[in-house]
Amino acid sequence: MHAPSDPRAGPELTTWLLFAACALLASGNYVAVRFSNLELPPMWGAGVRFAMAAGVFALASLALRLRAPRGADLRLALLFGALNFGLFFAFGYWSLVHVTAGTATIVTAATPLLTLLLASAQGQERLGARPLFGALLALAGVAWLTATSAELAVTPLALLTLLLGALSLAQSIVLAKRLAGYHPAVVNAIAMSVGAALLLGLSSAVGERWSWPALPEARWALLYLVSFGSVGLFALTLLLIRRWKPSATAYLMVAVPFVTLGLEALLAGTPIRVAALVGALLVIAGVWFGALAPRRRLAGAAAH
Repeated sequence: MHAPSDPRAGPELTTWLLFAACALLASGNYVAVRFSNLELPPMWGAGVRFAMAAGVFALASLALRLRAPRGADLRLALLFGALNFGLFFAFGYWSLVHVTAGTATIVTAATPLLTLLLASAQGQERLGARPLFGALLALAGVAWLTATSAELAVTPLALLTLLLGALSLAQSIVLAKRLAGYHPAVVNAIAMSVGAALLLGLSSAVGERWSWPALPEARWALLYLVSFGSVGLFALTLLLIRRWKPSATAYLMVAVPFVTLGLEALLAGTPIRVAALVGALLVIAGVWFGALAPRRRLAGAAAH
């Protein structure tokens, strides 16, 4: 397992690279889901995606003969899967039928604040002034972007489902930290299987039509979601959680909105307002202040 670093230091280069890679892959997911939703009903599309990705992780786990969690750890992995791959994506996929990808990432930018509060309540982090201020500053940035972008309108029901999804994701990040001793492949194989079962069950319950995509855009979107967007993203995410505290990892959810807006403008023609730059600066400041910047040594802490 990766040894914990000095909490007063900023993240190492490897952690920076993991964070950047996860942000890019997650941003692409929001755009890809919009394209896959052109043909695939939301729960069916999400369930198929995770069932296929779970198969890849299961084969990797068997080939590498990885140690699987048992007992209480297995229950944690199952709950992690239900929250992260079941509830979060059920809420998210449904919401993306009714809102733009940029809107979805902006509303779920409350995740770092929720993660900080949950991690503090469960004894994983201290509720300090600095991380709290950073989370609020980042949230202010996305709130500004929402208020100044007419294209980012959201209905009350979609807002509720997005916030419930953010809460599910926040708790799953806290749980994932407790599973850091296991290989990402075996954790994801278990968790994605649970998520896929829940999503496919929901799909059947609401009467979605099960079919494979015919449009080239939807096919490419599904291929991306299974490969880079699931196998790649969630393997890297668990590695990032292993190296970082939960609330710092959750800052991914405030980094991706601006990458997503750029990808949507490029791939889907969604316009971007100049006011988004102000929100971007606030978010960058919040992420830096709350999670990324090195902490100065206190005078009394320098002596050993």
